[in-house]
Amino acid sequence: MKILVCVKQVPDMEGRFNPNAAGTWFDEAGLAFRMNDYDEFAVEEAVRLKERLGGEAEVTVLSVGPDRVIETIRKAMAMGCDRGVHVRDEGAAERDPWQIASMIAGYARSRAYGLVFTGMQSLDRGSAQVGVLVAELLGLSCATTAVGFSCDGGTATVERELEGGAKAVVRLKLPALVTCQLGLNNPRYPTLPNILKAKRRELVILTPDELGIEAPLVATAGFSRHERSGACTVLEGELDGLAARVIDLLDERTAVLRRGGGR
Repeated sequence: MKILVCVKQVPDMEGRFNPNAAGTWFDEAGLAFRMNDYDEFAVEEAVRLKERLGGEAEVTVLSVGPDRVIETIRKAMAMGCDRGVHVRDEGAAERDPWQIASMIAGYARSRAYGLVFTGMQSLDRGSAQVGVLVAELLGLSCATTAVGFSCDGGTATVERELEGGAKAVVRLKLPALVTCQLGLNNPRYPTLPNILKAKRRELVILTPDELGIEAPLVATAGFSRHERSGACTVLEGELDGLAARVIDLLDERTAVLRRGGGR
């Protein structure tokens, strides 16, 4: 079986985000980048399936972005992917989900992948659209928010997380696409020997034009920092006095104590 796993490199969420000069996305200066959390679950599940199937399976990892995403591709290969594909696109951060999906589908369309794994969503844009759009473009059955996965012959069984803690089990005929959620597995840490091996594994570099990128359907109108609504109040002193002061502040500044008629 041929397996494709799609990953995205995102900024560390602990960084300080500022708008870029155009005001359409964040300024990357000073930010650290890493593999999107949900995509780590996708990589791990693809590698686990490869290990269960034995020598008949191979895993390709694909990422769209500037040259820095090669580091993320190499990490996925160090986790167990066999080869990497880098769609070199300096403008990937501001592409809409339809454009990203069109590039992935353009690569996968003629390669007969039995399974495609993606993360449920990215931490930076959070659209949760790329995976399902790829499935639509390729004509694949699709299951989202997977927290459990198994594959037997030509059928995949996926446990999905729904709202309110509910779960559903669906079965899909292969080929299929699965988007992966927190709780699906525990991603492995790449070992030093595997990191060194990953540097020697095949890495194909392509351009958006080679894959047939579509025109955007959505454009970002603006990007701005969150404005703080007010400053905090720091209280110091003995516990009994602090408790009384907190009640006074709640009474003065909020409606928390007024629903029951006050104190």
